[in-house]
Amino acid sequence: MLTESTRRRCPQVSKDSAETAGTAHSEETAETKDRKNRLYPSVSPQLAELMTTGWADTELQDLRPIEQAPYAAERRAALSARFPGERLIVPAGNLKVRANDTHYPFRPATEYVHLTGDQTVDALLVLEPRADAEGHDATAYLLPRSDRESGEFWQGAAKGELWVGRRHSLAEAEQVLGLPCRDVREAVAELRAAPAVPTRIVRGHDAEVEAAVATDEERDTELRTVLSELRLVKDEWEIGEMRKAVDSTVRGFVDVVRELATAIATSERWIEGTFFRRARLEGNDIGYGSICAAGEHATIMHWQRNDGEVRPGELLLLDAGVETNSLYTADVTRTLPISGTFTPLQRRIYDAVYEAQEAGIRTVKPGAAYRDFHVTAQRYLAGKLVEWGLLEGDPDDVYELALQRRFTMAGTGHMLGLDVHDCAKARTELYVDGTLEPGMVLTVEPGLYFQPDDLTVPPEYRGIGVRIEDDILVTADGHENLSAGLPRTSDEVEAWMRGLTGA
Repeated sequence: MLTESTRRRCPQVSKDSAETAGTAHSEETAETKDRKNRLYPSVSPQLAELMTTGWADTELQDLRPIEQAPYAAERRAALSARFPGERLIVPAGNLKVRANDTHYPFRPATEYVHLTGDQTVDALLVLEPRADAEGHDATAYLLPRSDRESGEFWQGAAKGELWVGRRHSLAEAEQVLGLPCRDVREAVAELRAAPAVPTRIVRGHDAEVEAAVATDEERDTELRTVLSELRLVKDEWEIGEMRKAVDSTVRGFVDVVRELATAIATSERWIEGTFFRRARLEGNDIGYGSICAAGEHATIMHWQRNDGEVRPGELLLLDAGVETNSLYTADVTRTLPISGTFTPLQRRIYDAVYEAQEAGIRTVKPGAAYRDFHVTAQRYLAGKLVEWGLLEGDPDDVYELALQRRFTMAGTGHMLGLDVHDCAKARTELYVDGTLEPGMVLTVEPGLYFQPDDLTVPPEYRGIGVRIEDDILVTADGHENLSAGLPRTSDEVEAWMRGLTGA
């Protein structure tokens, strides 16, 4: 029972109303019921009733649309034109359990973000074909504000606003996103009751919605392909976001160099944490797991354990990118001499990679084949490996047989944007076999990696890895290196590091 002092603070809670609340307000969420070993095993009717009262109206008025709202509308229109008369469903995705009742940080599906600018969990974009088959009506299905009457807002630890923070009401979301918004909890029922029309869904993000609609896997794959291709050419707003991502990334690299002395006394983890701090300060997160590879770890393409020593005299390969608050990411790599100065062999390898990258970047321009930068850089490296006696034969033959891949490993770049490997589902003829256009953003990132156990190379090469990566925007008359704020030549790198460390 409530004490008299509690009734005085909350006079609207009477004994009768508190007991009645036992039925109306003490229903717990499935999430809460499933938890074992709780210190509070149940919710009293009195507490349930108490939690429904005394809350201010916090509805926000006169909100402005997000910057990308008009651009997202144009993207939806372009998608609508590709699939007249068909229902299109693009989910944002759900929370994924990390352990027990904790979840991984939520990152909405790229396709959903690109078409809405929204980043909320469990959301859904539905493009419903109009009866006259002229275009679509777009609706965002979102979680509304947490309900105060049912106790959802304070009992649901995964989505209750008292636990995870306030979200927009549906009316607020309509102002912010610039499109109609409905309660996502009604979406499955509404989709089942909707008129039968050809329907496509982006699979892999929301199993419940997928189960509620009848679609064809092949047609769904085509939808995802088209959505990937819509991102090949960035609009002016997206290019602005890419600039922000790269500029923040440059500052993150500066931070790392300034703290190299501490990294030497600790480990690669210090480097990882240093860059992460910049990413969280100026953006949403890192765009992918940072590669902070010192010494022989630099020969591992995707080294992300970042638990090794940072030793003077060796190289640090740092591959990292800041993701903006709008989820666009940079992807930049520099290979740095930890002591501030390259050894003669390190410099020779570094200079070869730089020259290969420079040759590749020069090919980037409108009308050029996408593959040109890769072919040019790889041919150059094949020639260097023959020149150094590490491979035998004619350099052209070495390239045609791809023998240089023993030491170069991966392709020389990829599209970049909302995903670090953006547009990955686009048709081959429009991507790697396609032609460059103004507005495309790609990486150019050749490298040479000599494994520590490779007996085909002299011992002094073993354990050296070098990669140089920049983010390149295709412009109307050529290209722009968005990451030119970081030095690239060996001399520039050494001078830059001296200027930052005073060494």
